[in-house]
Amino acid sequence: MRIVHCFRSPVGGIFRHVRDLSEAQAAVGHEVGIVCDSTTGGDYEDRLFAEISGKLALGVSRTPMQRHLGSGDAAAALRTLKIIQQLRPDVLHGHGAKGGAYARLFGTVLGTSGRKVARIYSPHGGSLHYDAKSLAGRFFFGLERWMGRITDHLFFVSLYEQRAYERKIGKPRALSTLVYNGLKAAEFAPVTDAPDAADFLYIGMMRDLKGPDLFINALKEAEIRTGRQLSAVMVGDGDDLPKYIAQAKALGFGERITFHPAMPARSAFALGRTMVVPSRAEAMPYIVLEALAAGKPLIATAVGGIPEVFGENSPALVWPSISSLCEKMALVLSDESAYRRLMPSLDELKARFGADVMAQHIEAVYRETLGI
Repeated sequence: MRIVHCFRSPVGGIFRHVRDLSEAQAAVGHEVGIVCDSTTGGDYEDRLFAEISGKLALGVSRTPMQRHLGSGDAAAALRTLKIIQQLRPDVLHGHGAKGGAYARLFGTVLGTSGRKVARIYSPHGGSLHYDAKSLAGRFFFGLERWMGRITDHLFFVSLYEQRAYERKIGKPRALSTLVYNGLKAAEFAPVTDAPDAADFLYIGMMRDLKGPDLFINALKEAEIRTGRQLSAVMVGDGDDLPKYIAQAKALGFGERITFHPAMPARSAFALGRTMVVPSRAEAMPYIVLEALAAGKPLIATAVGGIPEVFGENSPALVWPSISSLCEKMALVLSDESAYRRLMPSLDELKARFGADVMAQHIEAVYRETLGI
């Protein structure tokens, strides 16, 4: 099959998911390509593209895509359509809100020429993060309901995401499948903490949705509660990074919170003893799976699909609030070895989250949709 993955932002979990899926599909003989935004990401993402582009028969095509709807959208859409037309996909798989819109709209356009194109959509959170009562939410959910008419199949990465879609948009008109994100076998090897590892570690995009502000404030409260000077490392890129650096300095952490640009997750894991995922909203974040597979103890907010990884009653789960995060940080510091033993076992994780299983399930749906 000729498979094209279309998405906007080549950072974070969506990018990780598309890279893993594309690599697995190419390895079994499919011709695979990626189309995404050219204005998002930095040197780290450029290196990731360089690593995978040689494995993809249809290559990597990047063109400017806006995050929000605006005056430049029409031109961006036309540029993207021309690229996809040249790639002649059998499967057009859109990821995230914008990628999903492009995949379904352009797949429909290509279908008018008599060529059957499977129009596949994976929300990955996307527009589902909007409040259903807000003006923006009503607008985008209305668009999603309309595009449901031109969707051949929906993939959800968590039960939470599936339920959120049904609650906010409605029961999908198209067939849908739950397929968890998966990890490669090599990712289940443990990562040893660096000798100078900080007390806590944050890895993720530098935007309020992911909770960096909650993490910094909770660290300050935990310091007061424990009477200890605490340290942290924060790894990631984003437009709001200067705001968090200023917040850390204002709270007296100018020397004790170290900021690093995005780097390979397994390199970052060694920089802190306990990782904190303070997100206000998620779908099924890869970073949680990666960290647990590497043997990292985690504190994580009970949002999105995160409880599906740990189990609903896991002591690792907290609410996305300063007080809840602070309380758990203090508990961890009281006995770090005991807290580490509360994490899910590697055997359990391997049985539920594997990249090969993920790719096989998705390929089966492609074939069923195309009737081959």
